[in-house]
Amino acid sequence: MTAPAYRRLSVEERRGQLIATALVLFAHSAPEDVSLDDVAAAAGVSRPLVYRYFPGGKQQLYEAALGSAADELRQCFAEPQTGPLSRRLSRALDRYLAFVDGHDAGFAALLRGGSVAETSRTDAIVDGVRRAAAEQVLLHLRVAPDLEPGPRLRMAVRTWIAAVEAASLIWLDEGKQPPAAELRDWLVDHFIALLGATAASDPRTAEITRAALALERPDGPVGRLVRGVAPVVGDALHLL
Repeated sequence: MTAPAYRRLSVEERRGQLIATALVLFAHSAPEDVSLDDVAAAAGVSRPLVYRYFPGGKQQLYEAALGSAADELRQCFAEPQTGPLSRRLSRALDRYLAFVDGHDAGFAALLRGGSVAETSRTDAIVDGVRRAAAEQVLLHLRVAPDLEPGPRLRMAVRTWIAAVEAASLIWLDEGKQPPAAELRDWLVDHFIALLGATAASDPRTAEITRAALALERPDGPVGRLVRGVAPVVGDALHLL
């Protein structure tokens, strides 16, 4: 048998390989704990080759890897705008939590900040992911052309995105307990509850919420939430 022929990687292929290798290392260690030698060894190349593609050194490579991770995170909330809102959010959260699970140490270092690799550019990348996620959720709430979100609904959605991040970090601290599926369901419940609370004082949000809830099914997440909350709220009827 003859050995397979060696294929020289193109510039883009080699750059992509180095970014992918760095992303794996940054996913399991804080950026300050990963050296260019580590990246070169994991990629099976020399340190000078890494510098050839990233003359700015580890900082440039980290920002490139972070940008790649950010692109993946943005896609987590991209979901066809069909079917009940709760189902769409559930699928988006499944992808998001799978990313968190696979990039635990790197995800924590990224969102908590304080890394020596943190710069205004990395902050902008992270903030861009948050804003993109919020815009995707708002798209799912535009159930009719004339139902545009107002400032209170925008604030509610961005508050929820922040809560998803915080819950993900706490989930990592707690040894990934409860199971991801339970955390996902709780986060969906949290969003529906926040939507309802905002609708109580904002007519625009109330109109959008009614339209979204009209698509929900009794056997879906919102139906389960309503059945669970009803007995608790029923004990407070004296407040009406």
